[in-house]
Amino acid sequence: MKNVKQIWQETAKQLEKVYDRREAENISYLLLEDAFGLSKTAIFFEENAEVASGQLDKCVKRLLKHEPIQYVTGIADFYGRKFHIAPGALIPRPETEELVSLIIKENKVENPKVLDVGVGSGCIAITLALELNARVFGADVSKEAIAIAEKNAHQLNANMQFYQSDILNENLPETDLDIFVSNPPYIPHMEFDKMAKNVTDYEPELALFVPDDDPLIFYKRIAEEGLNSLKKGGNLYFEIHEDFGEEVKTYLRKTGYSEVTIHKDMQGKERIVSAIFY
Repeated sequence: MKNVKQIWQETAKQLEKVYDRREAENISYLLLEDAFGLSKTAIFFEENAEVASGQLDKCVKRLLKHEPIQYVTGIADFYGRKFHIAPGALIPRPETEELVSLIIKENKVENPKVLDVGVGSGCIAITLALELNARVFGADVSKEAIAIAEKNAHQLNANMQFYQSDILNENLPETDLDIFVSNPPYIPHMEFDKMAKNVTDYEPELALFVPDDDPLIFYKRIAEEGLNSLKKGGNLYFEIHEDFGEEVKTYLRKTGYSEVTIHKDMQGKERIVSAIFY
């Protein structure tokens, strides 16, 4: 039986082969917490614990190949909850938490009706269902993503409905929406070589990339659907590529939305656009 602090330090030291020290220590902690159930308290008080060395070694080997810690443990933290995560869905990002926070802050409707297009792991949809006591629907083109989202909804006791739909080629059945939200693919293929290996080698391309010659393809289509799906006074929210805020804003205004606003994230990047349909 080893001291938990020693296990944490030894694991972080191994991870420093491919990560800087601070990131290695953070990943080491997440691994011990989510894969082995060991807390920061156990590390701080240098408690003793049994950790299966074979399992730990396998996890470290995967991490040294740049596989994201969330896929290694099968768990991602989002808005104070633990979500099941697997390679069929994107790993939730902090900026997406900011999107959810904005929606919750601005919502003034009791039990709003919500649709999330590109539902992925379900982190946005499920969080809104639980935080707003909302009637939520989630759509995605990927069967894998829907299966992951359904598992999360079940584990977190979120009552909602999912369906497979190709937003680029199909109309959405939901109408009278109070909130229409999407974090769609928005990265041009030309940026592939600039991205980190833990993203390009492991996360689903289907959920990441758009054509170089039409990077707003999903925003345009979803905005058009919103004209039929949102009720008067309903809100549309997008997570966006930091370079396309003004273009998305211009398109929404041209399409017929009002009060179109670009919101910056905590790092000062333009990452969210909101609009109202009147």
